[in-house]
This record gives sequence, structure tokens and C-alpha cells, in this order.
Amino acid sequence: MKNKPSPSEAPSIADLQAALQVSEQRAAAIVETAVNAIITIDEECLIETANTATERLFGYSLSEMVGKNIMMLMPEPFRSRHDGYVKNYMRTGERRIIGIGREALAMRKDGSVFPIDLSVGEAVLPSGRRIFTGIIRDLTDRKALEDKLLHISEEEQTRIGRDIHDDLCQQLAAIGCLVKVAQKKLVQAGCPEAENMEEIVRLVSQANTRARETAHGLMPVVHDSGGLMDALKDLAASTARAYEVTCDFRFDNPVNVHDTKTALQLFRVAQEAVSNAVKHSQATRVEIHLARQNGNIVLTVRDNGVGIPDTPAKGTGMGLLTMSHRAQMMGGTVSFSSRPQGGTQVTCSVPALPKAPNP
Repeated sequence: MKNKPSPSEAPSIADLQAALQVSEQRAAAIVETAVNAIITIDEECLIETANTATERLFGYSLSEMVGKNIMMLMPEPFRSRHDGYVKNYMRTGERRIIGIGREALAMRKDGSVFPIDLSVGEAVLPSGRRIFTGIIRDLTDRKALEDKLLHISEEEQTRIGRDIHDDLCQQLAAIGCLVKVAQKKLVQAGCPEAENMEEIVRLVSQANTRARETAHGLMPVVHDSGGLMDALKDLAASTARAYEVTCDFRFDNPVNVHDTKTALQLFRVAQEAVSNAVKHSQATRVEIHLARQNGNIVLTVRDNGVGIPDTPAKGTGMGLLTMSHRAQMMGGTVSFSSRPQGGTQVTCSVPALPKAPNP
């Protein structure tokens, strides 16, 4: 056994204080040199500390932030709701961000709003006082790249849709006309092959209809405020015809979406959710619902299929990821849940942007 250190060998108070000071300096240096913004707040949501990266990111000096409510770094509606979220957590312990992390929006000193990745941790000090630490990463460049990729994807889908409509559909229409002429001649000649030719006429016509619906789905018309509702109505009708299922579009009141980018992304979310329902969930009934609730546009797609499996079917994982990404690009959220009576519900909620003023 090792001998206990003699009193002369035990660390002195001065040694302990020096070690503590070194430890504090090391921790402060790590925080101060971090690339991401790091902020601590107290239980009253008042900023206690912030590193240099926070100053660079938000444009405020440290003296302008310390002692102020953290809501100064948030745009509406998050600014007005934040203190309520913290008080609710303090009262119930229900976590929405703390220990989880999420993408959110922040606001600089100049009023510009930008996307961030926010992680929040909680600590209880020896004194019993509780503090919260937020680590903020700027997602502006990543979101710009994602926007560009989505734009390229939409352009490619539009090009393919136009090619199908202008080329394939025209060829199918021409073939249909020629087959009808041939079928009439066979009927006039009393040939038994006329019946088979009639079936060919029907199949060519059906193929032309499917091709036109595919082309329309690839380049939906959502360029006016009511365009999204018309596009969702067409989506429901074409799904019912193509897959022989019941597919309805419902709304409580007309929902006009003035931002065409938001309208198009909402249509794509609905399109993916409906496709998953009929192709992977074996649904026989699908309902698309559009509503305006509490300043948000809420799109809901419900089905009576098998629900959400523990292991997603091949091809659905990327679809769920794409829907989540589209919702985030609109500053919204998307959730997936199994319905108590069976089936799946996809809910996408995005902020309703105001109508742009006339130039």
C-alpha cells in the first residue's frame, strides 16, 4: 500500500487555487475559440455569457447582450413564445428542445433572419441555480445549397414532364388514331380480330391518359394563390383513377397560398405522402386536407393502410427524408404518426407568408 502523503506533501490551498484557475482558463479558452456561438442563460431567460463567435454571428457586442432576454436573438413568432416554452418546461419538465436539438430561425442585430442548428443543454450549479447553454451553428450556406439542389430537381422534373407531354403523349395520340382506323376497317370486313383491336385501342387510350397525368404531376400549375388547391384536387382525382382507390381532397375554407415556392413544396409533400400510402401502405382510402390554423398552413394526408412499420419499406426512407427537408426549407415541420384506427397520418405545418405587395 502507498503511504499517505505527509502534511508537507499535501496540495496547499494556493496549489488548489492555481489548478482551479488553470482549469477555468482552459474551459474559457475552449468556449472562446469555438467556431459555433455558445450562449448561457439563467432561468429568467437572461443572457449571462456569450463567446466571440456569438458576437460575429449576431452582430451584437457582448455588453449589448449580457443581461438581456435571449428573445432579442429571435424573430417572431418565436420571440413572443420563447419565455412561455421555458416556463412550461420549468413547470412540467416536458422537453421540446433541451437535450434534443433542432433547426430553428435566429435574427441578427440588423433584423436579418437566418437558419440555425440549435442544441440546448441544462446544468444545475452547486448553489442549486439552474443555467441553460445553447450552441448555435449557422446553416445559411447549407440551406442555400439545399435550395439550389431543390431548384435543380424541380427544373429537371419540369423538363421531363414537358417531354412526356409534348413527345410521348403526342405519339400515343397518333398511335391511338391509327389503331382506331384499323379497328374500324376490321369491323367493316367482319374480321374476328376486330375485338382484339378494340382492346388495343382501349389500352393505348389508357396509356395516354396515364402519361398526361404523370406529366401534369411533374409540372403542376401552382402559380396563382388558388393554384395549390387546384393541384391537390387534381392529385386526388388522378390517384383515384390510376390506382383504383378512394382519394379525396378536402378543406374547411379556401386556403390561398400566395408564395409560389411554398405552394409547390407543399404539393410535393402531398404527392410523396399519397404515393407512399398507395404504393407501400396498401391503402384503399386516402384523404388530403388543407387548412389555415393559427397563422400556419397545415397539410394533412391520412390513409387506412398498414401504418408505419418498424422497418420502413424499401424506397420510403428517402421519401420521408425528402418530405422533412421540404418542410424545413419552408421554415415548417412535418410529422408522421400511426392512426389509432389504422393507417398513417402525415402532417406538414408551415408559416403562412403574407401576400407580397404590388410593385
